Amino acid sequence: MSLSPVKFEILEDLLLHERSVKPIQVSKEVGKEFPSVMMHIIGLTRMGYAISPEKGYYTITHEGKKRLGLPEVTKELARTLLVGKLHDKAFHFYLGLNKPLNAKAYNLQTFNAQLKRIQVDSIDFHMKRGDFEAWFKGIGDVELAKKTALIQNKHLNGETLRRRLQIMTVNRCIALAKIAGYTVVTK
Repeated sequence: MSLSPVKFEILEDLLLHERSVKPIQVSKEVGKEFPSVMMHIIGLTRMGYAISPEKGYYTITHEGKKRLGLPEVTKELARTLLVGKLHDKAFHFYLGLNKPLNAKAYNLQTFNAQLKRIQVDSIDFHMKRGDFEAWFKGIGDVELAKKTALIQNKHLNGETLRRRLQIMTVNRCIALAKIAGYTVVTK
């Protein structure tokens, strides 16, 4: 069954939320009228692409992620993404063209650590070029690449962009840790 462009856009917005979200928030984020968004969310729920874990809140399902073209992550891949020493695929941070910084990321944990301390101009530079999305895809995290592309379309920059990327990568690390079978401790 094919999805209308609006349903696809709503499903992508649900992907960006780690927790259940109210349809009114989705409506604001996709720039569509609430009644239309609500109708599409109900349709996505009937298709099995979204669920309502509590009254008035919705989230994407595994089937919804598959519909967006996101593959399942194996235990081995989750471990590699989190703690692997991906030296041959390290992300090198730059301030601009031919302006390298002495900062690298070898996996998602080191990437997140670098995000906290790297100059915000570097984050803006790489986001505009699609470098983060390309790196995530290159190391095998298709879902994080997709989320990064969706954030790139929102044209965020500066500290707002840094915070959004940090939240997204921390949540991704938590999800991958669960897949990998690691104990997850949150503050």
